[in-house]
Amino acid sequence: MKTNLVTREGYANLQQELDFLWRKERPETTEKVTWAASLGDRSENADYKYNKQRLREIDRRIRYLTKRLEEIRVVDYDPCQEGKIFFGAWVELVDDEDLILKFRIVGPDEIYGRKDYVSVDAPVARACLKKEVDDEVIVKTPVTTKNWYVNKVWYEKPPK
Repeated sequence: MKTNLVTREGYANLQQELDFLWRKERPETTEKVTWAASLGDRSENADYKYNKQRLREIDRRIRYLTKRLEEIRVVDYDPCQEGKIFFGAWVELVDDEDLILKFRIVGPDEIYGRKDYVSVDAPVARACLKKEVDDEVIVKTPVTTKNWYVNKVWYEKPPK
């Protein structure tokens, strides 16, 4: 299951990636393919093969991002969320051994490259939704069940 939600920051990052691929990466790669093709025999031309493959990867990502940006819905901070865990919240959990887990609940498209972001579809995020400070969070995974307690909840407020 993939939730069609994204933070304002995440939407801007996806838009920026699409723009970079379309305006910079793709034209450069197309130029390299054209140059490599002009060298002659393409069957043994590593530059041609590599850049042609790279061009297919870029086109695939551009198609995905274009479609995904049409599907997703941007969720902004709302002051009525304050004190409870909802989409976009930063959460700090603590367990019985005082192990601290700190993360932000975001859309599935935003978690790549970030160790402190968790998809809203993840078991820990689902278990946290609508909880408040000092509430118990029971996280059930296929392997184990773990108890956590909400230590802190905060939101990044948009600039005024």
